[in-house]
Amino acid sequence: MNHYDLCVAWNWPYDADFMDLLYAYCLDRNLTVLPVTPDNLGDLLIALRRKQISFGVFFDRASEDDAEFMAFVKWAIDRDTFYINRHEHASRSWNKGAMHFALIDAGIYTPYTIFLPAYEEQPQIEIIDVSRIGEPFIIKPVNGSGGEGVCLDDTSLKQIHEVRKMYPDSSFLVQKYIVPVELGSRPAWFRVLYCNNEIYTCWWHPQTHFYIQVDPEEESIYRLEKLKEITRTIAEVTGLDIFSTEIALTAEGLFVAVDYVNDQPDMRLQSGAADGVPDLIVHNIAKQIGQLVKAHTGIV
Repeated sequence: MNHYDLCVAWNWPYDADFMDLLYAYCLDRNLTVLPVTPDNLGDLLIALRRKQISFGVFFDRASEDDAEFMAFVKWAIDRDTFYINRHEHASRSWNKGAMHFALIDAGIYTPYTIFLPAYEEQPQIEIIDVSRIGEPFIIKPVNGSGGEGVCLDDTSLKQIHEVRKMYPDSSFLVQKYIVPVELGSRPAWFRVLYCNNEIYTCWWHPQTHFYIQVDPEEESIYRLEKLKEITRTIAEVTGLDIFSTEIALTAEGLFVAVDYVNDQPDMRLQSGAADGVPDLIVHNIAKQIGQLVKAHTGIV
């Protein structure tokens, strides 16, 4: 049997650079890596079932949108393999309704929200009072990722009914549109990345999606330390090893979690994509993942 220190399942082509960094870090430390991709998935499934391969740490960036990878998930769970973003923790984080209440219970501000049942469960719903939400508002499916089913800047009940029909099996959140305060020349909208107890705070423009890392002087001047505090709380609530979150600062001085948690944050390098993550952060996160692998292999 061939044993690997790390098995990493991935299927998004734009993860390639991030994976190259992770592989290089592991190789330099004599850690063996088994990549599982759509190209070799079939052969590796056979090898797994024949007990020809095994692994000590599992990192999954594929099974959420491709059930074929679930055999590796099940193998890791059944053997209590160390699992980066354990499946039960990640799947709980996909439910925005569960996260909404969990974060509120943890003392984190979230947008005012109305919950709507799935269209197939309840086609007709009572008239919705959106006066406390105001206009425009945001419509989001309770489960989903990558922005699918999310509608921004909506202003009418008709739009709510239309999007429910478009995704009839999904429950929805209708949320207050959060307007960030301006700090200097930037909207105070942030994307924060967490990995293995390290936190990387970035200005993130909600229209251009362009990242700029918050520097220590800005953190002090604008009193942005709260961003790290909120992110650490989200890590405790979710149990995730790596994720991103979006937080906006309002004119009232409230830090509001506007996009609660993404267990598979975009890891495209900024040098290759204008809306990618600053390269240094991606390098550091690849290193942190490698250190998690190293810590759970007993290699010094």
